[in-house]
Order: sequence, then C-alpha cells, then structure tokens
Amino acid sequence: MFVSVAGNIGSGKSSLTDLISNKLHWKPYYERVNDNPYLKDFYADMSRWSFNLQVFFLSHRFKTHKEIIESKESVIQDRSIYEDVEIFAKNLYQMGKMNKRDFENYKNLFAEMTHFLNPPDLLIYLRASIPKLKKQIMLRGREFEKNIDEKYLKKLNRSYDNWIKKYDFGKRIIIESDELDFVNKKSDLDFIINSIHENLKN
Repeated sequence: MFVSVAGNIGSGKSSLTDLISNKLHWKPYYERVNDNPYLKDFYADMSRWSFNLQVFFLSHRFKTHKEIIESKESVIQDRSIYEDVEIFAKNLYQMGKMNKRDFENYKNLFAEMTHFLNPPDLLIYLRASIPKLKKQIMLRGREFEKNIDEKYLKKLNRSYDNWIKKYDFGKRIIIESDELDFVNKKSDLDFIINSIHENLKN
C-alpha cells in the first residue's frame, strides 16, 4: 500500500506518519526539513528563495515517489508531490513571492515529472484551524518557523481546501484534526487507522 499524508505546516503530518509506520509496520518517508539548505533563507526572504526552495522539494519528492512505487513494501509518506505545485508554488505566485516566469517554468517541470508517477492508493488530508497550526508550530520549536505570518498559513489553508475538493488522482479522506489528539490518545489514532483500512479495502 502507498498512503500519503497531506496538510498545512504544523498539521501533524510527520507525527501521524511516524505513528502509522510503527503501528502498521509500514516504511515511512519524511519531508526533508532539518537538513533542507533553503528553508531558513526562504522564511527570511521568500521572494528571493521561493523558486530555489520549491525546486529542491520537487526534486526530493520526485526521487522519493519513484522509490516508493518501485518498492514492494507498504509505505506511509509525509506530504505528497502534488502539494508542491497546487499549494505552495501557486500560493507563492499569488502572493507575488514567485514571478510568473518561474511559476510557469516550475509547473511545466512538475507536469513532466509527475507524468511518470503512479499516485498514492490513498491520500489523507489533515485539516486544522489556524490556532491549532500555530500551537503545534510553537510546540515543535523550529527557530525558522517561529515568525511564520498568520496570513501565510491562512492562504495555505484556503489553497488546501480548494485543492482537496478537486483532488482526483485517487482515493482521499479528510481528517478534521482540531478535536483529535492522535499522538496521545490511542482511540484517536485507531479512528484514523480504521478509516485508512476502510478506504483501502473498498
């Protein structure tokens, strides 16, 4: 099985990926954050580093996605390649942080790369409110994330909601995570895992 977890910054994707991996003995694939050479510069100057950051993520996720579809193991992935263009690059372009030439170039590159990929068997969207996102961002304590503009998170949330309505690469489920604590409550984690099993068997 190939399951991908989608969601905004601070929505709990990495934690859920880790928990599902341990519970179901699936191989986890994580987003590159701590060793990302562009993230710190990007948050300091989005206009200058937006294209560099997005190409780095696209390259990493393409490599990861290829490994996943060539693998014989069941896999849980932290963030899908489809979010790169539909959420983050598009949002940066709409905010004026990426120019039209770079955005068109990026979209064309994305289209060529994803043409060769099979989509996940299931995509899980962790939907979270801005207060929940901000709380979890502060709890994990990444220095470069502490001053993320709330307006940026709101724009991303709107982009996610629009994208998930139109997502047609395969099956998807939406998990309203504000009232869940799947890290500390076994019943909440079991609810998500049961939802995964139900959708994969249909």
